[in-house]
Amino acid sequence: MWFLFALLTAFAWGATSFFYKKSSAPDDSTSHLKIVIMIGLVMGIHAIAYIIWTGHVYDPWNMIVYFPISFLYIVAMVFSFIGFRYIDLSIAAPIQHSSGAITAILLLIFYPSPLSVLEIGGIVIITLGVILLARYEKEEDEPKLPAPTKDPTIKKKMGVLALAFPLLYAFIDGTGAFLDGVYLEKKQILSEADALLSYEFSFFLFAVVIYAYLTWVKKERFNPLTQHNLMIGASLETAGQFCYVYAMAGNATISAPLIASSGLFSILLSRVFLKEVLSKEQYVLIGVIMVGIIAIGLA
Repeated sequence: MWFLFALLTAFAWGATSFFYKKSSAPDDSTSHLKIVIMIGLVMGIHAIAYIIWTGHVYDPWNMIVYFPISFLYIVAMVFSFIGFRYIDLSIAAPIQHSSGAITAILLLIFYPSPLSVLEIGGIVIITLGVILLARYEKEEDEPKLPAPTKDPTIKKKMGVLALAFPLLYAFIDGTGAFLDGVYLEKKQILSEADALLSYEFSFFLFAVVIYAYLTWVKKERFNPLTQHNLMIGASLETAGQFCYVYAMAGNATISAPLIASSGLFSILLSRVFLKEVLSKEQYVLIGVIMVGIIAIGLA
């Protein structure tokens, strides 16, 4: 079942990018904060509904136990949103998509386990395919940028900063996923339900703080009920998180790079619904990633 959960996670998180893209306004300097608020709101509602529906007895202390992972994931997400401001100046996307490989490497180093040829091949193919696909996306988008952003002086000045954010995201998110693998699969410190609820409640509290900041410090009004695309995106984010904990609990080493292929689904959705044209190179790389996914499925 972990393989199915990993695929569902990749699809859900790939779809979130599609809806965030539809709702993003280039002139909105606080759009990333609004995304965080919406995700936290939906996760908080889901956590409460989950407890009521299942009758699960949740110990709030688990939020403290799981806090290192929640903290890493939330910080990584913040760096990701900030880094997207400089996406035209860096190779952010391919670096960020390498976080799944970082997780797999850390798990293999600290918890060595035998892998079949198909599993190793699938991990390598998916990781390389995702990185190359993201890098190609960056090269395709760069000529479309406004002239001021292609100023060599600005590039030189912002280059280090632009590179720092995706690097931080990759290592922080990869480390968080590694700890998730330890908590859920290797050491079984928490159950899947407790890990999910701990993360969702933590994200909800973080969203409350951000909402207070946006309202009282930035003096900006934000009504989540009017943000339909963000609501759908946040719902898919939450659904992906639900599937994610079960995928990581089943096989963290292989699930991590498999989930990193979420960008593939985002591109396919953009092609179908936004009528974006894909190049031959993109189709080839999508095919390569699918081969890797099939290899892991067969294994």
